[in-house]
Amino acid sequence: MLCGRWSSCRGRPPEMSPVSAQVAAPVALPPPDGGTKRPGLRALKKMGLTEDEDVRAMLRGSRLCKIRSRTWHKERLYRLQEDGLSVWFQRSIPRAPSQHIFLVQHIEAVREGHQSEGLRRFGGAFAPARCLTIAFKGRRKNLDLAAPTAEEAQRWVRGLAKLRARLDAMSQRERLDHWIHSYLHRADSDQDSKMSFKEIKSLLRMVNVDMNDMYAYRLFKECDHSNNERLEGTEIEEFLRRLLKRPELEDIFHRYSGEDRVLSAPELLEFLEDQGEDGATLAHAQQLIQTYELNETAKQHELMTLDGFMMYLLSPEGAALDSAHTCVFQDMDHPLSHYFISSSHNTYLTDSQIGGPSSTEAYVRAFAQGCRCVELDCWEGPGGEPIIYHGHTLTSKILFRDVVQVVRDHAFTMSPYPVILSLENHCGLEQQAAMARHLCTILGDMLVTQALDSQNPEELPTPEVMPPDTQPGPEQLKGRILVKGKKLPDAQSEDARMLSDREEEEEEEEEGEAEAEQQRRWAKQISPELSALAVYCCASRLRTLRLPPALPQPCQVSSLSERKAKKLIREAGNSFVRHNARHLTRVYPLGLRMNSANYSPQEMWNSGCQLVALNFQTPGYEMDLNAGRFLINGQCGYVLKPACLWQPDTNFDPECPGPPRTTLTIQVLTAQQLPKLNAEKPNSFVDPLVRVEIHGVPADCARKETNYVLNNGFNPRWGQTLQFELRAPELVLVRFVVEDYDTTSPNDFVGQFTLPLHSLKQGYRHIHLLSKDGASLSPATLFVHIRVQYS
Repeated sequence: MLCGRWSSCRGRPPEMSPVSAQVAAPVALPPPDGGTKRPGLRALKKMGLTEDEDVRAMLRGSRLCKIRSRTWHKERLYRLQEDGLSVWFQRSIPRAPSQHIFLVQHIEAVREGHQSEGLRRFGGAFAPARCLTIAFKGRRKNLDLAAPTAEEAQRWVRGLAKLRARLDAMSQRERLDHWIHSYLHRADSDQDSKMSFKEIKSLLRMVNVDMNDMYAYRLFKECDHSNNERLEGTEIEEFLRRLLKRPELEDIFHRYSGEDRVLSAPELLEFLEDQGEDGATLAHAQQLIQTYELNETAKQHELMTLDGFMMYLLSPEGAALDSAHTCVFQDMDHPLSHYFISSSHNTYLTDSQIGGPSSTEAYVRAFAQGCRCVELDCWEGPGGEPIIYHGHTLTSKILFRDVVQVVRDHAFTMSPYPVILSLENHCGLEQQAAMARHLCTILGDMLVTQALDSQNPEELPTPEVMPPDTQPGPEQLKGRILVKGKKLPDAQSEDARMLSDREEEEEEEEEGEAEAEQQRRWAKQISPELSALAVYCCASRLRTLRLPPALPQPCQVSSLSERKAKKLIREAGNSFVRHNARHLTRVYPLGLRMNSANYSPQEMWNSGCQLVALNFQTPGYEMDLNAGRFLINGQCGYVLKPACLWQPDTNFDPECPGPPRTTLTIQVLTAQQLPKLNAEKPNSFVDPLVRVEIHGVPADCARKETNYVLNNGFNPRWGQTLQFELRAPELVLVRFVVEDYDTTSPNDFVGQFTLPLHSLKQGYRHIHLLSKDGASLSPATLFVHIRVQYS
């Protein structure tokens, strides 16, 4: 934690230098290739891939058949760009240049053969060995392709894998280097590896800065040592240094380095201690020098230069997210009810819940985002085969068995922890039995079909009599799949009403009387085969929060609409928290959200609800919060709730959290390389502002923002301080948002990053921004100073 040292001149956050001094770079960029005819290849050379045969084939391009339906098969040219980061493709209708490429960093996965819903349905005319699928992050549709030969398909599969691996392994310094040289290549209109002033102005517009012509020309002439109105070789290198200069980092560095302008290991240790780094030692400072210093001579003498210091602050170790929290670090032996569990609603939909398509690909994408609870809306289908779709709407239909196969193949690609299949059952007895048969035969040993009891494996107890301390948690259920559904009561059970109560009781009112009557009729007809699979997640209506003398069974799971959950939070906050300490509760969006919009999940987490189900296909701040909540703990989809939400005798009430006990202070200093929102308009620049949002208990929720900076998305500076008083810091999510200010219309979204307060590191930190779909906007960053004071 930062102490009172900031009162001294050596420890004070830096004053902001004037805007006129913003432009110029401490990054040690190698000079561009002076006389090569194809300077863009320098980017691939930096990646070490210029001699790779697969990448060379991609650079030459391939005519691949794009497959969209049984009859829509179109041959298109696909070619890797020389930046190594994007693929150009031919379109039937000419569009803006930026709409003719896709970025390698936006690829979620590349699958060989008929491993997508589209190719399984429409790719029968093409041998699997010739086919590949490129799946993207966010809402962009899969690209299903067939190559002329199996070898050419393999070249693209292998080549994309190498590019993605190299991109993932890049340091922030390499990303920045790659980024700026890709723009240099684009700005060099005649491809002669020399930059005229006109080309330099084009470069500045591309990187989102509107620089005064006189100042830009003066900077240009200062670098034009040959005095020939062209920059080349080392002159371009000098211009880039000036362009990328970070005065605020220089101020911090010089405060600790003293007159010799290098950091010794003890001086770096002093900086780390002021940062509030846990367990900062001299050995750790020495290790950072060896890891991030670029100058070999300095490294040998255990010294860190300004370049190395910047590389450290731009690395994951210098980021706002605590790198120790990016792996599984929490206790995973608690019962399931003690965790927030990443959950999806209407998982099968890729768009609106009224007329959008249903797809098995939606399940693949949900699992790729760490989702651990997916929903299956099961209806009577033709030929005795149950189907999944949003009932009584125009959404398309998919087979239940196809979804179960996707669960088998993709459930554990991102996380080994258990998956819950939330069944909304609208089928009769015969097709319920078919559902049970598909679950058992397709999932096999992955499916939990009986209770676990490590203390007495010879006689497995039923969940109804399992004591709370033996209820299994995520660790014991690794690689297993649980079914959430209705359960036939025991013969001795006094509460047979479970069968006659539909778990989503409020939706019954929204679906009409005919549907409600059918549901009441089918609810009493539970297939024994399907009932037997509801072991630890037995769907049950939540009747009361008052604990009776005989506690309800831990295996009973309630499913509530957002409206009902909010009502319980308002009227019985602590009782609801205590209920959720022992039982799983699933919350889902109201059926009235026709466009698949989401509610804020924070309010539900505040009361300990575990399965807060959202429409994963709908981007927005709600999904940003969900991604931020599950960003930590290895993104495994399970996050241990704060103790106040799982202790059985807790007095916590989210509506009355008590007085403030934590102060969060964020100084927003600068931003770097923000994306240009309208690449087709050279003179369109971002006017960025930064907003910091606090999402927590109602008393903590707040948002504060900086002023906007006019026409500069490249290196804007603010130096403004935002402060928040917090009552329940253990529940707080902090969301950093950058927007493009507009006087006449709503601000445009630029980027964001969300993380839990307890995973937010103090001191000088970079925030690595994400797009609306959650993709990296590298090298775009915010640079901030963070201080957390606990009372």
